[in-house]
Amino acid sequence: MYKNLILLGSTGSIGISTLNVLKKNKDKIKVHLLSTNSNIKKIYEQAVKFNVKKIVIYDESKLHKYSHLFKKKKIKVFSSISNAMSKNKKKIYLSISAISGINGLKPTIDIIKYSHNLAIANKESIICGWKFIKRELKKNNVNFIPLDSEHFSVWTLIEGENKKNIKKIYLTASGGPFLNKKLSDIKDIAPRYALKHPNWKMGKKISIDSATMMNKIFEIIEAQKIFNLDIKKFEILIHPKSYIHAIVHFTNGLTKFLAHETTMEIPIINSLYKKKETFAYNNKDFFFNKLNGLNFIKPSKINFPLLKILNYKFENTYFEIILITINDTLVKMYLDKSIKYITIHKMIIKLLKKPYFTKYYKDSPKNINDIKNMVNKVEKYLHTYFNK
Repeated sequence: MYKNLILLGSTGSIGISTLNVLKKNKDKIKVHLLSTNSNIKKIYEQAVKFNVKKIVIYDESKLHKYSHLFKKKKIKVFSSISNAMSKNKKKIYLSISAISGINGLKPTIDIIKYSHNLAIANKESIICGWKFIKRELKKNNVNFIPLDSEHFSVWTLIEGENKKNIKKIYLTASGGPFLNKKLSDIKDIAPRYALKHPNWKMGKKISIDSATMMNKIFEIIEAQKIFNLDIKKFEILIHPKSYIHAIVHFTNGLTKFLAHETTMEIPIINSLYKKKETFAYNNKDFFFNKLNGLNFIKPSKINFPLLKILNYKFENTYFEIILITINDTLVKMYLDKSIKYITIHKMIIKLLKKPYFTKYYKDSPKNINDIKNMVNKVEKYLHTYFNK
């Protein structure tokens, strides 16, 4: 008996990693649906290779232009999850949401009612819309699995534990490509250097976020929401080797940590199978030699000034949406070589203090449209601000 799976964002890095796992498990897992925004070539190859009969293409101009290619292979093409799943009578075993950015929120919520289990690898959706996701999960009796390696590790480590006994949770960060550099020495550094992550193979945007430490800031905010704990219980530790993904220290004096190789395929395969099931990722011996000299250090707020953002309160208000949109815009500008590396650090802190934004910090979005409207409002403001 095979398990069926939906993969949203199949052409991105997490999507590709998921399909790499499925290559070795084709007899046990069947892909029911794939989705992409606009990467037609990649999703066509994936659909053919994995014999997928339904795909969603969100870019409607691309959908209409290339739908004939899929028709030849008897692959049905849709513009939304709702249209693709409207005739499904049985729930899907597992849906994985790997769409990058805040645009992943609506598809993530749309897929919940068609799923038994939902795994999310999308920080922005959780940070901006966790209360909406959580509501739908409860309403439809769907199990949730956090797929980011750090959150998957925490989720695994605290399973069966009383949360009141958690003293501190440490999320680890590699420190990125500039760990041993002073920010003042790399203020003009080119994007190609910032993209060279020492341990992980990731997309461009998340690679820049890793260099600035913004990725880890997002993960702390995300963890606070997922695990419903005081943000003061979370800390960031620099761990250059990236083998330990999270550490949980309990009030009873015990400390647990979870280690695995630097690949997202391990959290992915462990989300596909229950603990009682027999499965294997690979046949390699445990990497004892790599765990020697683990080396943990606290991050420098001088070299990573964005850590100051964690002094703000995160209470499901517009603040989180504004923060993500400002960062997204500045990272894109940096990758386009429109601004310097140092500008990302300076402008995020500066813009967050602007009265235009601070007036929204006590208000909360009532629905997904409110989130979308705020994103548009921030983008419009930033466009005017940088084109004076």
